[in-house]
Amino acid sequence: MKNSILILFIFASLSAFSQDSEYKVSSYLTEGTKAPNTHYIGEAWLNAIIHDDKELGYNITKATFKANSTLDWHKHSSAQVLIIVDGEAYYQEKGKEPVILKEGDVIKCEKDIEHWHTSTKLSDVTYLALYGGGKPTTWTEVVTQEYYDGIAKKLKSN
Repeated sequence: MKNSILILFIFASLSAFSQDSEYKVSSYLTEGTKAPNTHYIGEAWLNAIIHDDKELGYNITKATFKANSTLDWHKHSSAQVLIIVDGEAYYQEKGKEPVILKEGDVIKCEKDIEHWHTSTKLSDVTYLALYGGGKPTTWTEVVTQEYYDGIAKKLKSN
């Protein structure tokens, strides 16, 4: 009985010190929702951390792609910054050679530049994508499994 009263007293004391928050707090640690296979092959999860906030004017999305996934060519009406949080990614802009991005890497793609980015053949990747709000992504061309496999082979041999 004494233990029950003590535990009840501790919980009552803790609740008195807890915050009654009116702040909207979210977490980028959540996996997000599984994305439909519309513009990629493989498995991807998206967590819209900040989306269509008129005051900020930009979006932050956390994306996680399982290894051996492709993402189609696309472009944005604003610059996009990718911050690699975990794993490795392929990144390529139209007319340029592809590169491998690793945890801690940050890359900026200028507005209206066709590009694609996704996991490498053997590594999952999680990244934060920062880009302007307003206009949706413009999808331009499919990255086929054959093209992706060719990039993987090319970058593995370098």
